[in-house]
Amino acid sequence: MDGYTNYKLAKILVPVQDYRPYPTIVEREKWSEINRGIVSKWIHEAEHFMGMSWTDLSASLFMEYSINGSRSSYQDAHFHRRTALGTLVIAECLEDGGRFLNDIINGIWAICEESFWGIPAHNQQPHSDHLPLPDITNPIIDLFAGETAGLMAWTYYLLKPRLDQVSDVICNRIRYEVKRRIIEPFLTRNDFQWMGFESSKVNNWNPWCNSNCLTTVLLMEQDVEQRVQGVERVLRSLDTFLRSYHSDGGCDEGALYWGQAGGALLECLELLYGASNGSINVYDHPLVQEIGRFLYRSLISENYYINFADCPAVVKIPANIAYRYGKRIDDDRLVALGAYAHQLCNGDNSDQFENRISMLRELPALFNFDEIENIEGNQPIVRDVWFDGIEVMTARQETTSTLGFYVAAKGGTNDESHNHNDVGQFIVYFDGCPLIVDVGVETYTSKTFSSKRYDIWTMQSEYHNLPTVNGFQQQQGELYRANHVSHSVTDECAKLTMDIASAYPDESGIMTWVRGIALHRGIEPYVEISDVFELESPTTNLTFSLMTCEKPDIFQPGVISLSTNQAINCVHLSYNNELFDVHIEGILLHDDRLKSSWGSQIYRSVFTAKQPLLRSTSILSLRERR
Repeated sequence: MDGYTNYKLAKILVPVQDYRPYPTIVEREKWSEINRGIVSKWIHEAEHFMGMSWTDLSASLFMEYSINGSRSSYQDAHFHRRTALGTLVIAECLEDGGRFLNDIINGIWAICEESFWGIPAHNQQPHSDHLPLPDITNPIIDLFAGETAGLMAWTYYLLKPRLDQVSDVICNRIRYEVKRRIIEPFLTRNDFQWMGFESSKVNNWNPWCNSNCLTTVLLMEQDVEQRVQGVERVLRSLDTFLRSYHSDGGCDEGALYWGQAGGALLECLELLYGASNGSINVYDHPLVQEIGRFLYRSLISENYYINFADCPAVVKIPANIAYRYGKRIDDDRLVALGAYAHQLCNGDNSDQFENRISMLRELPALFNFDEIENIEGNQPIVRDVWFDGIEVMTARQETTSTLGFYVAAKGGTNDESHNHNDVGQFIVYFDGCPLIVDVGVETYTSKTFSSKRYDIWTMQSEYHNLPTVNGFQQQQGELYRANHVSHSVTDECAKLTMDIASAYPDESGIMTWVRGIALHRGIEPYVEISDVFELESPTTNLTFSLMTCEKPDIFQPGVISLSTNQAINCVHLSYNNELFDVHIEGILLHDDRLKSSWGSQIYRSVFTAKQPLLRSTSILSLRERR
């Protein structure tokens, strides 16, 4: 998005007094046209928040994160406040009767009184240690300070005429808090890593924070020069985000985080498009289009998506975002996926991300509800995908359905965003259901994004479908990567091969470990995992793991029966019984985030060398049980 100088932006930006992205509360025609069922839903939800006490967020509650690593207590209260305020604001706009105004004012005031609009886990200045309490003299723009500012800016924009009838102090307070907490640091600081001004290593924080900073600048900044400056900084920052992507549009953070990476990028582009009367329009840019297409290219079936890194297996994608992105880039598959996701939610077109309200999601979802409701949705079936930048392969047995085998595998490095030590990882689904799985990630704690991240079992290679040699697992860092990566695809076979030896430390004694993951299509389709390896010296201390969502059954020596969560003993896995013993262990799951994908237990099959191995070939073969 180069070329938009301050001079040019000053000419094309709509003045703040004329900027009308959505109707305000006094513009009743559009609000009265919203689907009556959705109106009833919002009113009913808002009534639950009437008379809310807006309990204080205490310093001791904030400090729990520093003391015991728990994020939940403060965050739950933080997000509850914002969910309440956003719901009340929408309900008041829909009804315009004044009965929610007192609660809205209480919510505005309570949030304005908070010392920090972000969360304790993000209370850290660049290049400094984590702080147990916020420093109000040095505001931090994290994801949720930005999102709170966006919510306050939309509240100001939508309700100002009604709030001013009560007292103009209310909107003046909003302006004061948004200005000092967000707009001023955004215009004057370059050191927040998510900006990309001092480091090119950015992730979903970049478009997510930018979308809310841009919202506050466009809706609330009265000074023309500062408004232009804010837009120009957003454009430069988004360029850093786009440069961080490979041309394949692959999101190494997974489908969940696409919602705040590609999805938030769309929100930025929509704001820029509307605020410039269409002059800022980059929807024909190939990378912007590829980023959108990642979503359906990572779809397995229904709510199952490829879940490498911190992505869960079951993802509720932002349906309205996918739908609108598809329309903007003229991609019927993405449009259909958005409509399909909407229908999976039984017509609930709320695009809430976890437990908070984003007006950038809710407003368009309200105003185009009937449109998406009347679109025929479906699962876009893509037989073969190769993301050559992030080195991820997907392959299906069938070309038009989710039946049969589905395989996804990855190379890459152990320095990806939300990284797990998982170079060479693969997953297998059968008839659209999980068979051999990637476990995912537990609920975030202080440990998750600390130096102790890889003490967490779900991050470790031995709890992925990978080998462990001489007791050594894969290590984290950019140097630990796949080499000699090769992908090939024909109608008969899709295959990914790589040498994963460099993902392990030298002490492992691995000289080469060439892994091949192949889906063979044909009359009798099968999946084959081949490992051809050579070590520095013979060892029996060699294992590899397979993670499954259902308990495997040792059918006979050399053959294991595998089940999905829908079918029992549907696939036979063959292995070399002369080389390996196998034992199966159950892993009880206590974490709610893992249980939401897998239930209360998963299983780990550990294959152990029976004899000292120096060089050998291991082949696992999966075939439908007949």
